[in-house]
Amino acid sequence: MNQSPTPRNDANLPVLNAPPLIRLDAFVAEDGSTVVNGHLLEMGGVQQPNEAILDAIAMFARTLGAPVAATVIDRTVMQVARLRVHPDGSSRTIAEDEDLPPGRERTAAEEEAFPPLARVERIIRHAQREELHAAFVLASALREHLTLRRGAEDELALEARAIEAYLAFQRGDYALSTVLALTVARIRCRTDLALAAPEVARATAAWQRLLDESQVATRGAELLHMWERLAEEGVPLEPAHQAMARAVRNRLEQRDLQQHGQARPALPPGQEPIAPEDKPLKPTRRGLRRFTRRAGRPTQPSS
Repeated sequence: MNQSPTPRNDANLPVLNAPPLIRLDAFVAEDGSTVVNGHLLEMGGVQQPNEAILDAIAMFARTLGAPVAATVIDRTVMQVARLRVHPDGSSRTIAEDEDLPPGRERTAAEEEAFPPLARVERIIRHAQREELHAAFVLASALREHLTLRRGAEDELALEARAIEAYLAFQRGDYALSTVLALTVARIRCRTDLALAAPEVARATAAWQRLLDESQVATRGAELLHMWERLAEEGVPLEPAHQAMARAVRNRLEQRDLQQHGQARPALPPGQEPIAPEDKPLKPTRRGLRRFTRRAGRPTQPSS
């Protein structure tokens, strides 16, 4: 597909006032780690994430000679910011209703410019070098943007979430790994039971490492419900999966016996405790000062 990154006129020059078809994407993790287009920015502890993002996007705008669009997911403030950044370094935020609607054509163009699979390969390379923090942040950025662009039930978004869950497990963050893997399992149980058992097994493997009793109870109840539903629907379960289901039931029963003297009855379907799939982000609005910059302000190189 031969698609220019920016709309062009009959003379093949950028149409400066036209909204760009392809947007860049950026992500700020809860610890301030910052990603632009699938690359982790090295800020040396000096530059603020918003400034590093604006500098990186301004370089794209100068290269193209036209304004550049960007979507920034900032988990430090739980917001999505939509930007226009100009070649002179100036920027402004726009409201969601000013933005181009997602659309199949634009999504395809964006993902051709910055392919998700190339980003997955970069994540794998970091993981193979045991750079688990970098791999995890890149996986989080990929999952967040694919979910925003395509929806949580999209196949690519699900795969990115599964990778993120695996990396959280490798880092020893079993609580987060359980939450992420449970979300994948929950979606599979809703959309395709035939593919659900391996995802429930991955969530169970992370859950088995949990020590917090409230997490054990809440997540365990949901896992047990998932295993029971798969059995009731006649989904073939491997012996290892059957053993996992028994392990979940036994651990919950032993916990109840220790705390209450008897095992509590299972909750009716639909009443088991379920954690939300994603923390909600605040709606986009104009005038977010941290992403607004005047023309002529010097930018700093970002690696």
